[in-house]
Amino acid sequence: MKGIRIFALYRGDISSTVRAHRMKTESSILPGTVASPARFSPGVLGAWLGLCVIWSSTWLAIKIGLRDLPPISFVAFRFVISAGVLAWICAGRFPFFPRHAADYSFLAFTGILTFAINYGLLFWGEQHVSSGLAAILQATIPTFALVFAHFRLPNEPMKWERVLGAILALGGVAIICAKLLDFQGTMAFWGGVAIVTGAASTAYASVVVKARATQFAPAVMAAWQMIFALAPLILVGLWNEGNPAHFHWSKVAVGCLLYLALFGSVLAFLLFYWLMQRIAVTNLLTISLITPPLAVLFGWFVAGETLSRWALLGAAFVLLGVTLIVWKSTRSEARQTLNIEAA
Repeated sequence: MKGIRIFALYRGDISSTVRAHRMKTESSILPGTVASPARFSPGVLGAWLGLCVIWSSTWLAIKIGLRDLPPISFVAFRFVISAGVLAWICAGRFPFFPRHAADYSFLAFTGILTFAINYGLLFWGEQHVSSGLAAILQATIPTFALVFAHFRLPNEPMKWERVLGAILALGGVAIICAKLLDFQGTMAFWGGVAIVTGAASTAYASVVVKARATQFAPAVMAAWQMIFALAPLILVGLWNEGNPAHFHWSKVAVGCLLYLALFGSVLAFLLFYWLMQRIAVTNLLTISLITPPLAVLFGWFVAGETLSRWALLGAAFVLLGVTLIVWKSTRSEARQTLNIEAA
């Protein structure tokens, strides 16, 4: 992609999520000597493959968890756990409390966009569409970020390859949503629209973070963004979904929740920044292209999900468009821009 941080999804989201900033070596979340970015040792390869699997499987974990848990409260509990663990990791390693009042408003604004609006819409929308299709629709994040960056970031001009990629990706979304309305009904259509709207929300947040050039450590930023997102999530959850004590807390639902919080968010976050210090970020960019097809395979193999021919055609347009946007980035641009998140 270009010089903006992108959540290339997947989840969905380090589950996201989470917000990358311009990395410095001393900001590494894991201590130790930084290896050459060109080496692909067995350990690095294992971490890279693990990240692909985690980010591809979170979509299915959301879908399965939604069988028992309502969407907004599901999101809230996920980030209660994730934010707590990240805050614990930061303790004694980084200054945790922002120094200025403006920092809190910045973290609140970007956190609500990314973790409340994006994930709230994603979890709600995935009630009505398959997990693989949700991953494909959220893959449009680079497309929206391209447009927002053009207007917000002077150093982010549109190039013809990226414009073509954006047109292809949005055309694919139009095909998918139109056929959802034709074949699966109104709620499936609005579920798809909700997921794409969430993708636009987190893309805009990424551009805002890039424009501000903040120097927060990544884990600190992510923890605070999750914390600020919790207030609207908890309020909406209590208002619309009721007392969590009355939810169906099955073993499967609890397992999905813990997997998303600890593996999909925290472990994926640590692996991502550990890898960012050891391999070229252009290699990390490939994960954004691998995750949607893998998510479709997980949904098919585990849950028996299928995609129609029209959905596959739309998915092909989306992935081709994202490839054009992402793959034309130079290595130096990608170093400053990548912000990948699982669902």
